[in-house]
Amino acid sequence: MGDQTKQVAAPGAETAEVVNASHPYFISSSDAPGTLLVNSPFDGKGFAGWRRGMLIALNAKNKASFINGTSAEPTVGSDLHKAWSRANNMVISWILNSLSREISESVIYYTTAENIWKDLEARFGQSSGAQLFQLQKELNDLVQGSNDIATYYTKMKRLWDELDSLDTAILCTCVCTCEAKGKAMKAKQDERLVKFLMGLNDGYCGARGNILMIFPLPTIANAYALLMQEEKQREMHSTPKYPGETSSFLVTGQNSQKSFYQGESSQTMTGGQGGQRPFYNEAKAHKGFHNNKKTNLICRSFARKLGIP
Repeated sequence: MGDQTKQVAAPGAETAEVVNASHPYFISSSDAPGTLLVNSPFDGKGFAGWRRGMLIALNAKNKASFINGTSAEPTVGSDLHKAWSRANNMVISWILNSLSREISESVIYYTTAENIWKDLEARFGQSSGAQLFQLQKELNDLVQGSNDIATYYTKMKRLWDELDSLDTAILCTCVCTCEAKGKAMKAKQDERLVKFLMGLNDGYCGARGNILMIFPLPTIANAYALLMQEEKQREMHSTPKYPGETSSFLVTGQNSQKSFYQGESSQTMTGGQGGQRPFYNEAKAHKGFHNNKKTNLICRSFARKLGIP
């Protein structure tokens, strides 16, 4: 395996800067302009989640310095500038691929990835009353419905995380002895726990009551784990142990009754007065009424064998 390092230097520089695999300017063989760094392009909604995903991907590729301004543009015409330009254009391609067509067309003429990022932050990253209203409305309207516990919790946690990213409250960073900061955080977690429990279906009323009886209230993660155990136990009890045998017994019983009512009723026998009478009458099967006493006894015997009272 060859050495993936090279030395580039600006004109007049006394020492050369090494651009190796750990350098921000380095481009590996797996990097391509068409790479999509996030699952879905940003279309103007959910900027906080999209921004978080892009930062994770760019940090993993050691290219986050191109959007936060720490990788300044070197002297134009130098070998180092050429390496910077290639890496900068690569980051621009990644950002454009992660945007919708309308948004990408509005930032495509920026020459640096930093300017594109600043423009997106200015347009979509600012907290506004409309965003807070929309998130709070979605939280208030969110209920479990037809979703399972995992899906319901995931939807609610996504809204909580997005709210936290827009929260402009300044948390106290000083060291205090009254534990006010910890109590405030606990009160916020308890409020979210109650909201999560309120949205559950009525079938989880018992589990919800047991969680609310715990003092102090558990964390949301612990309550979620308890509800998941409750859901798994319900799935175990609702599943028949031998579903194949149960269905086969039902089919066999139905076929037996059907053959008794339809097949056997086609047979005839001579009654006491010499007339032809049906061997078994379906409408009178349960009561056993028949003009011929001997036939009536035979019908009752067959009915007992089939379990018919």
